[in-house]
Amino acid sequence: MKKIAFIIIALISFSAASAQLKQKKDWSKVNIEQAGDHLMLQLSSDHWSGATDSINSKIKALSRGFNVYIMINKPFKTDPRWSVAFGLGVSTSGMYFKKTKIDVNATSASMPFTNLDSSNYYKKFKLATSYLEVPIELRYTFDPTDEAKSWKAAIGIKIGTMLNVHTKAKTLLSKTGGTLSNSTEKEANKQYFNTTRLMGTARVGIGHWSLFGNYSITTLLKDAAGPSIRPFQIGITLSGL
Repeated sequence: MKKIAFIIIALISFSAASAQLKQKKDWSKVNIEQAGDHLMLQLSSDHWSGATDSINSKIKALSRGFNVYIMINKPFKTDPRWSVAFGLGVSTSGMYFKKTKIDVNATSASMPFTNLDSSNYYKKFKLATSYLEVPIELRYTFDPTDEAKSWKAAIGIKIGTMLNVHTKAKTLLSKTGGTLSNSTEKEANKQYFNTTRLMGTARVGIGHWSLFGNYSITTLLKDAAGPSIRPFQIGITLSGL
C-alpha cells in the first residue's frame, strides 16, 4: 500500500513540476463534463496484516475479493486534471484456509482459530465478509481531454459498515484425507468483528485499467476478540462510463 501511494505521489509531483515549464492551458475551452470513472469494478488478491504466524501460515494464496462502486466525479474548474470523486458501493472478501476452523459462534472472549492438522478437517473453509461503503477519492488525470487514454492516479479513503460475515465449510475429510461427509456448513455471527471499517485507498493506471491497493486502518476484530488483523487488497480496477 505504501509503495503504491509513493508511486502515485511521485507521478503527480512530476506532472505538477512539468506544468510549471509549460504555458498555462485555457481549460474553459475544453468540454470535460462527461469525463470521469463513474463505475468501478475491482478484482483483488486479499491478505491479512497483523495476524499471528500460525494464522498466516493457514491462509491460502487464492483468497480474493470483488468490489463495485458507482461514483460521482467533480473536476476542479481551475484545473480539471484534478477532481474529487465520491460514491457508494459494496466490497466483498473471501479468505480461504487450510486445515483450520474459525468459530464465529463460540462463547469464548476471543474468536477461536483451531488448527486441524491432527484431526478431521474441511476440504474447503472460507471466512467471507461484505461491506456497504462510501469511497472518496482525490484524482489526477494527466490529460482530461482524452481521459480514456490518459494516465491516472488517485488516493482516498473508504468508510464502510459490515453487511455480513460468515464461515462456509465444505466436504469433511478424515485426518488421512478420506471423505467423511459431502455436506456444507455455514455459520454467521458478527459478535467478534468491528462492524465499522475505514480503509485507505490508492490507484494508478491508464485509461480504463488501473492497479489498486486498499489497506484497512481499523482492525477486523474487536480489541479483545483476537490479534490486530488489518485486511488489505491488491488488484485490478476496470472503470468507465
